[in-house]
Amino acid sequence: MSGKVVVVTGASSGFWKLTVLELARRGHTVIATMRDVDGRNSQVRNELVGAAKAEGNSLQVLEMDVAGDASVQAAIDHVIAQHGKIDVLVNNAGLMPIGVTEAYTTADVERLFAVNFFGAVRTDRAVLPHMRAAGEGLLVQVTSLMGRFIIPFFGVYSASKFALEALAESYRYELSSFGIDSVIVEPGPFPSNLISSSPQPSDTGVLTSYGEVASIPGQIKDNADRSHASAHPPRPQFVADAIARLVEAKERRPLRTVVMPEGLDYGVARINEAVAPVQNDILKAMGMSHMI
Repeated sequence: MSGKVVVVTGASSGFWKLTVLELARRGHTVIATMRDVDGRNSQVRNELVGAAKAEGNSLQVLEMDVAGDASVQAAIDHVIAQHGKIDVLVNNAGLMPIGVTEAYTTADVERLFAVNFFGAVRTDRAVLPHMRAAGEGLLVQVTSLMGRFIIPFFGVYSASKFALEALAESYRYELSSFGIDSVIVEPGPFPSNLISSSPQPSDTGVLTSYGEVASIPGQIKDNADRSHASAHPPRPQFVADAIARLVEAKERRPLRTVVMPEGLDYGVARINEAVAPVQNDILKAMGMSHMI
């Protein structure tokens, strides 16, 4: 297998450390990007580089803040200058607000979308000219089960993931003639630091007016870790393995890949299967069946 040059955003935590190490282990040249690599994430950087080096694999950690145009462009330019190409972009960087939706101010939501949605817009736009010039490439957009259904108090998070799903699917069709694949990975409830680092809503007045309802998000957070305490805890490696399989696929990949812990089924695969024929019929009716 010929190794690919793979850029992964938001690689500082959760199963994304597993993902970059798995890709490196499989012989790919991996550029793991994150914020503040010389500060608060310096230990993570050293751990990743050290783990890959111990196994004789190629892994580089690079500064990138997906919320800033200049930071994204500088990082992508650096990768191109160093490696001459980017075969795969994995957009993972994100935040997960859990709270009363009305209490998130416009500024709160804008900060979230700057990372969860516009971060992907920035990185996609930075790499796509190089992929189109090469006549091949792969965009992997990591969304969530909550990019397909709604859970109360995750409304702002779901809105960002619904938006990312739309972006990814649009790219799927529009980039098909350039040899570029755009796919979506929808992870289930695996352990991560997303819940513990959930951004809080700013409008305390609204929170007060909700009374006891405003306490529910806190209860969700308190119970999150307990839901993973079992004889067979979820294995985040499933996500890393799924992304590696998409990277290495020889044929056109499925648009959506659901990755669930063992024994769980929230029905998202069934949602995807039900919606796909409707979407395809719309494209056929508009004379765009060649993009399916």
